[in-house]
Amino acid sequence: MLQNSNRLERVLVASILILLVWLPLPLGSNREWAMGLFVALVGLLSGIWGFASLRNILPAGRAFRPALPMFALLLSSQAWVAVQWLGGLTVDVGATIQYLLLGLAYSLLFLMVVSLFHTRRRLTLLLSVVVISGTFQAFHGAFMTLSGIEWHLLTAKTSYTGDATGTYVNRNHLAGYLELTLACGIGLLLALRDGRPFRWLNLLEMLMGPKARLRLALVIMVIALVMTHSRGGNAAFFTALMLVGGVFVLRDKGNRLRNGLILASILVIDVLVISQYFGLERLKDRVLNTRLTDVVVDGEVVQQANEVRDDVFLYAIPLAQDRPLTGQGAGSFESVFPKYPGEDIRLHFDHAHNDYLQFFIEYGVLGCLPLLAFVLLALWRALQALWRRESLYRSGVGFGAAMGIVALAIHSLTDFNLQIPANAATLVVLCAIAVLANQHSNPRRRSAALE
Repeated sequence: MLQNSNRLERVLVASILILLVWLPLPLGSNREWAMGLFVALVGLLSGIWGFASLRNILPAGRAFRPALPMFALLLSSQAWVAVQWLGGLTVDVGATIQYLLLGLAYSLLFLMVVSLFHTRRRLTLLLSVVVISGTFQAFHGAFMTLSGIEWHLLTAKTSYTGDATGTYVNRNHLAGYLELTLACGIGLLLALRDGRPFRWLNLLEMLMGPKARLRLALVIMVIALVMTHSRGGNAAFFTALMLVGGVFVLRDKGNRLRNGLILASILVIDVLVISQYFGLERLKDRVLNTRLTDVVVDGEVVQQANEVRDDVFLYAIPLAQDRPLTGQGAGSFESVFPKYPGEDIRLHFDHAHNDYLQFFIEYGVLGCLPLLAFVLLALWRALQALWRRESLYRSGVGFGAAMGIVALAIHSLTDFNLQIPANAATLVVLCAIAVLANQHSNPRRRSAALE
């Protein structure tokens, strides 16, 4: 029985890891068939996992119980979406059903990750696979841009040529994905530190020794992040790195120099030395040339505004005020927004380009509060792990989880990464990692103590 349970557990672990690598490949799974496949696979895996857990075939792990309140928050938000659908509160029934199925899949994925990756070895494997997936996306996006081939995976790009997009359509969504995978990579690098007193030789070993492969992966991902030329993505990543990194360095006096040099190497070496050859100047020009309003001289328009997302935000505010408590219905923004914009909005917008505003419009206060509480609780769990001085591994993983959550929270102010299934699912996995950072088990340490 024990051998069969171990085999089943390994199959489920491998299946989830393959699913996480697959999700970004079909255009971020932002297609009907890809969403359906994701929901079906999670449903199948969770059914097998749930049956085995109820029969006590699979162990739950230490993190399972602390994760239940967060799982309940996710489920309560999905319950509200079901009320919108069944109670006739949505203006787009089809989209609401789709979002309900996706939400249930995210919830079950969160619970399975917490339950199955409950040991340090498996948690390291999970972080490594996320980093590998991010490195592939980064290498593919950078290579396609530099070579001039400009393909996604199997189809040619029709937009954002000259920008790294990986297997996504939108450069901002590749940037959002890289924010999460970079955070996992940096967290893993910090988690694998040793407890020896700092020597300059240790820094050289980190840059050129066995951890060099991880450092190389981080370099590739930073290069691709810059090559996306995503203003929000780059600003979010480096702001999160400085904010969470500052807390991380200050909280550990004994390893302050070592930790500071590791984070400084990412900032200085990757950005100022390497990335300037891969589009940093163009990114700077995009930021400097952003115009939210027309430039008028002597009553004539000299330069027209080249950014309309702020106009979409302003036109969507009355839409949010229409049903602040119940919302318009999950996934209904595309259906209801065309009634509100003025004549200056000539493009079709299926998303609000601000995740907070879109969630408020679609879910209302009743549906948004549980989601907000879920993310804040995950961030709190990550910061708890970050603050643990007695465990370099736990604090490093907590750093990665906290940084990824903060980065995507900042980026969500100007984009809609959480409407892309691959990015939303990866964020949910990162929230599960935040719980596991504190609550995973370490069999090696236990066996060493028994000896």
